[in-house]
Amino acid sequence: MARTLTRAEVREVDRLAIEEYGLPGILLMENAGANVARLLESLRIDGPVAIACGPGNNGGDGFVIARHLDAAGHAVRLLLACAADRCHGDAAVNLRVAERSGLPMDMLAAADRAAWDRALRRAVWVIDALLGTGAVGPPRGSVATAIAAIDAARGAGARVLAVDLPSGLDCDTGTVPGACVRADDTATFVAAKAGFERAGAAAYTGAVHVLGIGAPRGLLARFGLTPTLGPGTSSRAHP
Repeated sequence: MARTLTRAEVREVDRLAIEEYGLPGILLMENAGANVARLLESLRIDGPVAIACGPGNNGGDGFVIARHLDAAGHAVRLLLACAADRCHGDAAVNLRVAERSGLPMDMLAAADRAAWDRALRRAVWVIDALLGTGAVGPPRGSVATAIAAIDAARGAGARVLAVDLPSGLDCDTGTVPGACVRADDTATFVAAKAGFERAGAAAYTGAVHVLGIGAPRGLLARFGLTPTLGPGTSSRAHP
């Protein structure tokens, strides 16, 4: 398998891009989300898209994805598994942009499983932007509820795409300590994650597509990586 990144290396790539090269974090998030939207269009969107978002940068990517899909004329709905005031930094900025853009949005932080099932009922694509590479341990609360509903929607025929990695799968070990999204496709940033190499991880990631975030070539070379510009430049078949 090609070079993979650990949780610590992912953080270091972001830190160096921001602190050493002067790239604003919000630009990296914009590039990431825009490339996921392009990937989705290349995979074909033929109905409503639901995007389940958590409070961190993974959720921020989801807000960007929603804006780009909406601009392209797709029906999209954001489903927040957290209170809006739990979003901070770049994620909070993109949440405000989504709100001011009038994107359809449901606050489901305190919702039960039935409410999540209803919110996902018509979606042909469900985007998992709940937890990112920094998450450790089993998902809890509304995130665990959302994961169960996403898996039920997939069982009913929806396609699922995970942003960076399936929520519930450990970035470094590939273990699944609790609830975990089973994705048809995973749009991962910069490089596949170390945990993807674990036997059985492919059952959760589905096809892996490595997408760029605009990190400079020189920075990537320090990690043994080459630039990835657009969607679908690297993938592996479904398990």
